[in-house]
Amino acid sequence: MRIIPAIDIIDGKCVRLTKGDYDTKKIYNENPLEVAKVFEASGIEYLHLVDLDGAKAQHIVNFKVLEQIASKTSLKIDFGGGLKANEDLYIAFNSGAKQITGGSIAVKNPKIFEGWISKYGAAKIVLGADSHQGKVSISGWMEQSNEDLIPFIKAYQKKSIQYVICTDISKDGMLEGPSIELYKNIIAECSNSSNGQSIKLIASGGISTIEELPILKEIGCEGVIIGKAIYENRISLKQLEKFV
Repeated sequence: MRIIPAIDIIDGKCVRLTKGDYDTKKIYNENPLEVAKVFEASGIEYLHLVDLDGAKAQHIVNFKVLEQIASKTSLKIDFGGGLKANEDLYIAFNSGAKQITGGSIAVKNPKIFEGWISKYGAAKIVLGADSHQGKVSISGWMEQSNEDLIPFIKAYQKKSIQYVICTDISKDGMLEGPSIELYKNIIAECSNSSNGQSIKLIASGGISTIEELPILKEIGCEGVIIGKAIYENRISLKQLEKFV
């Protein structure tokens, strides 16, 4: 199971939110590159970089931060937040992203999102399926769609999507543990499906202790995104180094 620390960006700074609420913003470091270098020095290979300004603005904003981290570390970066047009993708990949995550666009403009899967390949395009009470949330979690989570994932599975990041918004930033049952359901419903190949599910939201990681691995998660637990010293980089 891949360990993927998260860096969320507002105004070029490394922040965390609680349940996606921008009013709960807490700044952890003015320099995201510094944070990324510390991750790299601890043997971490992957990074989930989220442009929260972009999510609000509906277009890529913090691509300079992406460029800096990609050019000054060897981290493999998955970049998301506000990717709505072909131009946004061009900028993201040009700035060094190895993968991009599309959430709102996959709900609001599936034709564009499917075009990205065709053009760049399923290995580079990650489906962001963030959920609140079983429905998919969009627009930086400020809007609830009518899409039911599991049918939404299955529909994209038929369109050859491989990687899916699922955040249970009620758990995000709460440090109360991840949605194990939700992930079990997704894996049971979407793995070995006749609709398409098995998905690679990346769990996100609520991770609070190192003991949760073997459980996520055991149920079949391909990766786990860890944010606040690292910044609040609930999980140390030493512990992650051992796990990796």
